[in-house]
Amino acid sequence: MNKDFIKTLFDRQQRAQAIPTNQSIADWALEIIGLMFPEASDKIFNSDEEISQEFTNLQHQLNNLLDATQACKDCNNDIIAAQFFDDIPNLYQKLKKDVTALNDGDPAANNEFEVIRTYPGFWAIAFYRIAHQLLKLNTPLIPRILTEFAHSKTGIDIHPGAQIGDYFCIDHGTGIVIGETAIIGKNVKLYQGVTLGALSVSKNLAGVKRHPTVEDGVVIYSNATILGGETTLGQNSIIGGNVWLTKSVPSNATVYHTPSIKVIENSNHPI
Repeated sequence: MNKDFIKTLFDRQQRAQAIPTNQSIADWALEIIGLMFPEASDKIFNSDEEISQEFTNLQHQLNNLLDATQACKDCNNDIIAAQFFDDIPNLYQKLKKDVTALNDGDPAANNEFEVIRTYPGFWAIAFYRIAHQLLKLNTPLIPRILTEFAHSKTGIDIHPGAQIGDYFCIDHGTGIVIGETAIIGKNVKLYQGVTLGALSVSKNLAGVKRHPTVEDGVVIYSNATILGGETTLGQNSIIGGNVWLTKSVPSNATVYHTPSIKVIENSNHPI
């Protein structure tokens, strides 16, 4: 075997080993979620001070993760970690609103405890909210690792760059895709299989808005596909299942697909 080739592989291995595993980065986020929502954790704290100390420990962990991933050569990782944890109360309030939306938006949900403990939509949104906040602080690698971890566990693919408003509800969720430049308003509800995607995946469109805008109060039913950066779904519009959209929809509109279905009765069919 060529020695230069082996040396190249060894160098790549050394660089890869310097970065913490995806699981360890996800575990850090899981600890944060568990602190904010003890329904999702098996840890028990005996005082306010213990919880405060746990947040301090997690802030140190984030600092170490930022150092290891060389997230931003010109940034002060101590400041980034401090800014992230200073915003934890706001993150908590956003997630509480999401839990409310998930509970109120699903007749099958009995209470918020059940939503937090069992709903994949909650977990996908929680990982997205953490990742999005980190992305805003110029940490490009960790956010993608977090949302792809959530994707692998829930089947819900939310890019950390997407902008999503309060009271976001994902019902069932499997197969949902939300692209990097998608903008979603408040009180939006998505069902399984919805895609907010781009009309083109050409690399030269990086940095260009190529995913739809979904305004407040929109409901999008299962397997609908909405594409394009100039496509806007107006406030309180309803998008039916299996719809394919590449053009904007006005506020308060209803868009639906009309398949042709025939039912033929066959009395000779064996039972």
